[in-house]
Amino acid sequence: MKLYTKIKSQLLKDKLTRKAYKDLGVEFMLAQMVIEKRLAKGFTQATLAHKLGTKQSAIARLESGNYNPSLAFMEKIAKALDTKLKISLVK
Repeated sequence: MKLYTKIKSQLLKDKLTRKAYKDLGVEFMLAQMVIEKRLAKGFTQATLAHKLGTKQSAIARLESGNYNPSLAFMEKIAKALDTKLKISLVK
């Protein structure tokens, strides 16, 4: 987890990267949450994929922040990570 935080911090020092991160806020926020929960459980992408019955590349796409997963897929991920999926609309 510390390595992820360190790498993220380094990448966000770059103006263009920081702008792209902000522009894709929801996608990156979702990816970040999955990565953090996965790492906290000690799972690799392959381990999480195996629990979901999918391929590691599907987890990599999700974690890239450039993939729009279905709610059903996110429910499976939440269950595999022993968490609950919570969605809200805020003003």
